[in-house]
Amino acid sequence: MRRKVAIQGVAGCFHDIAAREYFQGDEVETIPCNTFKKLFETVKSDSSILGICAIENTIAGSLLENHHLLNDSGLKIVGEHRLRIKQNLVALPGQKVEDLTAVYSHPIALMQCKEYLNEHPNLVAIQAEDTALSAKEIAEMGTEGRGRAAICGELAAEIYGLELVAKGIETNKRNFTRFLVFCDPWLVEDMTMGKRINKASLEFTLPHEEGSLAKTLSILSYYGLNLSKIQSLPIIGREWEYQFYVDLCFSDYLRFKQGIDAIVPLTKNLCVLGEYEESLPLPD
Repeated sequence: MRRKVAIQGVAGCFHDIAAREYFQGDEVETIPCNTFKKLFETVKSDSSILGICAIENTIAGSLLENHHLLNDSGLKIVGEHRLRIKQNLVALPGQKVEDLTAVYSHPIALMQCKEYLNEHPNLVAIQAEDTALSAKEIAEMGTEGRGRAAICGELAAEIYGLELVAKGIETNKRNFTRFLVFCDPWLVEDMTMGKRINKASLEFTLPHEEGSLAKTLSILSYYGLNLSKIQSLPIIGREWEYQFYVDLCFSDYLRFKQGIDAIVPLTKNLCVLGEYEESLPLPD
């Protein structure tokens, strides 16, 4: 099956890798977008296009902007994917780390490789917009790109014809990013057919009353719903009031629906952002 998937970043970025892993076995055409906002606009503009975006990282935490974009988009979550982030030092072929004087990458990627960079003081870290884009720009420089390196995934090195100078240079080997797959509401049934629906993402607000959150969570617990994540988001223009983004795991779909019905009277603007199959934990 052929899939068109909008991603944030250029070909070879970690969103690209996540999309190809999630739709493994399908022919995947990725549609690069410069920003997350553009990603959601692209999916909304064409119902045949799916989207995938990072929602949280084990080191950097939640991407709050993407919670807001997802909630405002009207699109539905139909899956998730966990990706182990592996960073590599790449450069034009025929160079060793001693030949390199500058390394380009996204600030977070540079931070993730701080220990390696400290061990190689000849590498001056220079912040860039994206990991894969750094690799692309070095490749486009031709011979002028010699002496420069990028930190990125292996797919980017392969796409842009760069050589892996050093693999797995990230300091923390337990660095994972969780991605959400989403689409037009009309495609939900097709996208989840044959899947085991055992996870859901909700968004709601609560009245500014003592114990409102505790009451809501206790009801979810009563119905056997396991809270795997809760994220509070400030409501712009309404001081000290918050939206809550909640991920729930469950084994009984009927009990899940009963639990949702039970919290409706306690919440405001309750929205089920998606019901989908939980991704399996990645091996060590």
